[in-house]
Amino acid sequence: MTFKNKVIWITGASSGIGKALAIELSKTNCKLILSSRRKDALLYVKHLCSNSDVIEILPFDLANYEDMPTISKKAISFFTKIDILINNGGISQRSLIIDTDISVDKKLMEIDYLGTVALSKAILPHFVSNQSGHFVTVTSLMGKFSSPYRSAYCGAKHALHGFFDALRMEHDKDYIKVTMICPGFVNTEVARNALVGDGSRQNEQDTATANGLEPTDFAKRMLKAIKKEKFEAYIGKSETKGVYLKRFFPKLLHKLVLKSQVR
Repeated sequence: MTFKNKVIWITGASSGIGKALAIELSKTNCKLILSSRRKDALLYVKHLCSNSDVIEILPFDLANYEDMPTISKKAISFFTKIDILINNGGISQRSLIIDTDISVDKKLMEIDYLGTVALSKAILPHFVSNQSGHFVTVTSLMGKFSSPYRSAYCGAKHALHGFFDALRMEHDKDYIKVTMICPGFVNTEVARNALVGDGSRQNEQDTATANGLEPTDFAKRMLKAIKKEKFEAYIGKSETKGVYLKRFFPKLLHKLVLKSQVR
């Protein structure tokens, strides 16, 4: 599988992983559609890319999931097709369950789950009609096991795995691929932008995130997984071992996560 001449749509493309993906993909002679809420940030990312003449900007908010059919039609109109949709947009959370207002849980589900699902469902008929297409969804290791202070985030990411596993099965006959990308700690703004219990932003970095993979390194490893059409890829440092501990030694994982005191 090659990215050459493919049309690739990236959400959450204004910073972090999405920005790094756009820059790396722009070196592969593909066409890109970059989306996030911030038009000015998207224009800056486009400026950093190698093939800006074949990059389109499409700002929108994942929280407005009712708008996705219109948004997807606009995306298709740029190059007449979409080959790969990279669902990367979303937000995180840092607060104890007992301190978290239900409105925060709702917002995480609306953006991280419903927004992503609505966009994917809107583009799905296009993939079926073409008898090809690749959904790449960035979830998290928190979509495979959980950690304190991230209850709403874990819930939304776990839900994405349930949905896309079903989609992969239902549309295997249509030659549609699904790759779930599960990052560990990546040195982005995700912690600073995370919501706390009252719905405000945390506005500070945490040590584990700051010591995570650099976005460019992560993006290169992620693109290798996409090219191999992997079902799932766990990308990070030692924290990726948690996936296997959860499967075979769940009580041990429980003790190790508590001991780590990760925030």
